[in-house]
Amino acid sequence: LPGAPDGWALCASRASPAPSDSSLGEPGAPRLLDGAAAGPASDTESFSLSPSAESASDRLDPYSSGGGCSSSSEELEADPAPARTPTGAPGQPRLSRLGAGARPSSPTASPPPPQPKAQRGVEGPGGAARDRSREEKAAAAAALCRPPSTQDGNGATAEQAPPPPTLYVQLHGETTRRLEADEKPLQIQNDYLFHLGFGELWRVQEEGMDSEIGCLIRFYAGKPHSTGSSERIQLSGMYNVRKGKMQLPVNRWTRRQVILCGTCLIVSSVKDSLTGKMHVLPLIGGKVEEVKKHQHCLAFSSSGPQSQTYYICFDTFTEYLRWLRQVSKVASQRISSVDLSCCSLEHLPANLFYSQDLTHLNLKQNFLRQSPSLPTARGLNELQRFSKLKSLNLSNNHLGDFPLAVCNIPTLAELNVSCNALRAVPAAVGVMHNLQTFLLDGKLLQTLPAELENMHQLSYLGLSFNEFTDIPEVLEKLTAVDKLCMSGNCMETLRLQALRKMPHIKHVDLRLNLIRKLIADEVDFLPHITQLDLRDNKLGDLDAMVFNNIEVLHCERNQLVTLNICGYFLKALYTSSNELVQLDVYPVPNYLSYMDVSRNRLENVPEWVCESRKLEVLDIGHNQICELPARLFCNSSLRKLLAGHNQLTRLPERLERTSVEVLDVQHNQLLELPPNLLMKADSLRFLNASANKLETLPPATLSEETNSVLQELYLTNNNLTDKCVPLLTGHPHLKILHMAYNRLQSFPASKMAKLEELEEIDISGNKLKAVPTTIMNCRRMHTAIAHSNCIEVFPEVMQLPEIKCVDLSCNELSEVTLPENLPPKLQELDLTGNPRLALDHKTLELLNNIRCFKIDQPSGGDASGAPAVWSHGYTEASGVKNKLCVAALSVNNFRDNREALYGVFDGDRNVEVPYLLQCTMSDILAEELQKTKNEEEYMVNTFIVMQRKLGTAGQKLGGAAVLCHIKHDPVDPGGPFTLTSANVGKCQTVLCRNGKPLPLSRSYVMSCEEELKRIKQHKAIITEDGKVNGVTESTRILGYTFLHPSVVPRPHVQSVALTPQDEFFILGSKGLWDSLSVEEAVGAVRNVPDALAAAKKLCTLAQSYGCRESVSAVVVQAACAAVGTVGRRRANGSVAPQEQSHNAIEVATDAPLRKPGGYFAAPAQPDPDDQFIIPPELEEEVKEIMKHQQPPPPPSQLHVQPPPPPRQCPVDQLPDSCDTPL
Repeated sequence: LPGAPDGWALCASRASPAPSDSSLGEPGAPRLLDGAAAGPASDTESFSLSPSAESASDRLDPYSSGGGCSSSSEELEADPAPARTPTGAPGQPRLSRLGAGARPSSPTASPPPPQPKAQRGVEGPGGAARDRSREEKAAAAAALCRPPSTQDGNGATAEQAPPPPTLYVQLHGETTRRLEADEKPLQIQNDYLFHLGFGELWRVQEEGMDSEIGCLIRFYAGKPHSTGSSERIQLSGMYNVRKGKMQLPVNRWTRRQVILCGTCLIVSSVKDSLTGKMHVLPLIGGKVEEVKKHQHCLAFSSSGPQSQTYYICFDTFTEYLRWLRQVSKVASQRISSVDLSCCSLEHLPANLFYSQDLTHLNLKQNFLRQSPSLPTARGLNELQRFSKLKSLNLSNNHLGDFPLAVCNIPTLAELNVSCNALRAVPAAVGVMHNLQTFLLDGKLLQTLPAELENMHQLSYLGLSFNEFTDIPEVLEKLTAVDKLCMSGNCMETLRLQALRKMPHIKHVDLRLNLIRKLIADEVDFLPHITQLDLRDNKLGDLDAMVFNNIEVLHCERNQLVTLNICGYFLKALYTSSNELVQLDVYPVPNYLSYMDVSRNRLENVPEWVCESRKLEVLDIGHNQICELPARLFCNSSLRKLLAGHNQLTRLPERLERTSVEVLDVQHNQLLELPPNLLMKADSLRFLNASANKLETLPPATLSEETNSVLQELYLTNNNLTDKCVPLLTGHPHLKILHMAYNRLQSFPASKMAKLEELEEIDISGNKLKAVPTTIMNCRRMHTAIAHSNCIEVFPEVMQLPEIKCVDLSCNELSEVTLPENLPPKLQELDLTGNPRLALDHKTLELLNNIRCFKIDQPSGGDASGAPAVWSHGYTEASGVKNKLCVAALSVNNFRDNREALYGVFDGDRNVEVPYLLQCTMSDILAEELQKTKNEEEYMVNTFIVMQRKLGTAGQKLGGAAVLCHIKHDPVDPGGPFTLTSANVGKCQTVLCRNGKPLPLSRSYVMSCEEELKRIKQHKAIITEDGKVNGVTESTRILGYTFLHPSVVPRPHVQSVALTPQDEFFILGSKGLWDSLSVEEAVGAVRNVPDALAAAKKLCTLAQSYGCRESVSAVVVQAACAAVGTVGRRRANGSVAPQEQSHNAIEVATDAPLRKPGGYFAAPAQPDPDDQFIIPPELEEEVKEIMKHQQPPPPPSQLHVQPPPPPRQCPVDQLPDSCDTPL
């Protein structure tokens, strides 16, 4: 190949019949392949262990259990040395492994997969057809083994060297396809890398030489056997096996290798794994049963009159369950169903026709074409042989043209030919009179043939993501179709007259078009339409009164200002993310049960909402509503009311009995809650009143007895004091309590003792000196968070049997008291930010057994001992499933003591990708900085290189990332710092400049017009939840390479020069920015002097505001302690620069000193009821503490002290807040 690397030339020209694989930059490594790659004959498809494996003429089909495999178990010969046999002899499994004149594989080559042994005298359904197929295969194989150039007139052949192997390309570790004669591997690879994001040819060539690129794009000389067989092996292991009936004493337990491959159970006949014969038990139509007489034992049986049974004893209960669940799924499949999806098929395999009684055939995501490249291969025209076929899936192939052969299958009821780049549908489809479902999504269609009107039974027609500009007229004749699916097309106007001519249409899906207006054309009403979906269009106003029988209306993410709807039969209304100021529904919707009008500009709740007697869920969050009507709470059907992020100053004072179960009024301006709210709302289970100005709480009862069923209470970020704590005892069923960032100075022990069902508590950011010892009464507690307080004594949380997470960071702990044995379920303990804490070796050794144990590390600069210029604080918190899917990166001294690197990575639901990004990305950036100094170029290349560094993990998994690099201008090393931020996904960076947020990131989702246009060009399917192929809502993200080119890793890059007005910047994961606006995040931590405490606060706020996924935050401040050109560090982390110095961020004034007593100093006020609950051994210590609670006299003069060494002597304490920049 001209221009290809030497390694590729060696791989492509190798004369050995054993194929090999390589990327264009690495020498071809031998791989276990299906065939000898001897020209076209090596592409014969078969299914020994895999439907995509190369095979000989009479291998048995494990999928067609009605074709000979259903009566008894089969045996596979696992001899790795194939015998040379005549090409035409039937019944020899190794017939077509090598072409004529080809040499056998070398002895050192990997052995081929187990081969099925021909069964004589056994014929199931379809046996005659199988015999004919075997004869045809034998004849075809014999013909293919005779090179045309060597045949004389009498048919004699001459022995010649085999032709060069056929080349294959594999993308993202998935299916492989044969290269066409005019395709150039090097050009294919270069185009792929250009589309990935590399901008220059030299860089593309350099990347192409890297061997790791094989996880993205790989070339093979010959078709690889691994494409299929390894994927079909679902479970395997060495277990005790017994065959036959359990009652027979002759059958004994023996240790054997057991494999669940495809739809068959394979058991080795000898102990040494895969040597010798392999017994195959077809499972489709069979059964799997539990054997109660033996522990962890299952009985596997095949179907049919000559069925066999194998008993297998598993070593653990986990394996037992895994096999039971997996095999049960296989056994429940239909015998007449075949799934050959993702098998790299270029033509129909011969053994697919062993049984022509198939009713369901799945061939999606292959490389099937209308006319196969091999003249002897079975093309799609052979599909008409399946005279009983009902369902056929040909989506995501390379058809090019519509397969006309399917029109000759009279029984076909379901046909899927989506995503095949078809430009037209032929008129011949009109003969498919029994077709009921016809999927034509993801194509280039602009018109439909009129002959479709002959499909009288067609009830579903998918036309989404095509290029229609109007509704096809032929739909007027398809009277059985009740749903119009045309999302993702090019319609700019919706002519209601066209819908009027289709009275059979009830459901209209027109989301993701370009519709700007609806044209009535003198249409009175459209009574037949009950569901209308207009999401993600460009509507400014919508008068939907013409749909007088509408039941469900979707119009989210438009530009609506006014909306009029007919309410006769309205059941659900979705209008979020618009600009609505007026919403009229007439008449009153008496059937309305769900209403979402969040993220609009409504100033009041419409009156008709209070009269909707069946309304169950109402979401009016993120509007400008100042008051809620009292009648709203009187609705006996209302169960969920979401009114957060409005301008409410009060709730209705005197409430009657209400049935509300979930009430969210966070982020308002409430000074108090109605005094009888908790008494009248006796069904209330969830209350979130965080981010208000509450100073008190209403009582739950006026007597000792209470009817409260409240389970979750969120009161974070208010002004609550100790007086509120006794009122919590009126909620005995409370499970989750968040009271972080209030004004609590003590939590009475007697009150804590009554919350016995408490499972999670967060009292961070208060002024607590201690956690009451009666927390031991909360036997169900699994999470205790109390960071950013003044706690000096380690609480008794280690005595709780269910405790999993303990966070006591940013306190004043000096020692840790531990039991002899740690709690068995403890997974996380955070003790960072406790400068007085000193742990002995024995305690550290015990705590290191915790999976996630955090403690301050000794500070230090770079290798030369220079101090870091930047300081940071970071925190991570797992989601509701206790699975930490985020990670953070912090390098204060990156490359030298003037540069720094920070990052946050979010894997959504996977932990592998964030961990890989955390471990690898800094090294990649360091390498890229050696190649270029341009900020955008080295950041973009870092993300793209990271795409291949993810390896196989990035093929199916992905993650968002944000990376921030701080450096000097290379032209002026003594000049200001430059902050460069790059991000993909929803991880973002925000810089605080002069007290205001400056976003440095961008989130690429479907709402971005240019991204939506790009996605449509690649014909990706966007599901109703706004995700590409139902996987991710971000169109630029790391990993998910199987979604390429729709999803790419190219980041958004922005660089800013830091100025004296820049105070700090925040990096956050998706969960953080979904819960907090950038304005709130900056305002929340601007006056928190400690970076760690600031990061902790952000995560706590996000969780209290409703975040249920993993969350991570990094807060970065200037922290230079060196004297000279970069200034000196103060106690609160700010920098005091010298005159005429611009190397660090300037500050206006010196910060006041910190007062003794922790991060938030305040006198404790113990409850009188608790004086006798103090343990005797702590009485003297408590007395000493109380003696020192008098506030110190004010200092006569503010002065600056040098910062203390970390984790040594106590430092002076800061007041609650310091209104100064860094």
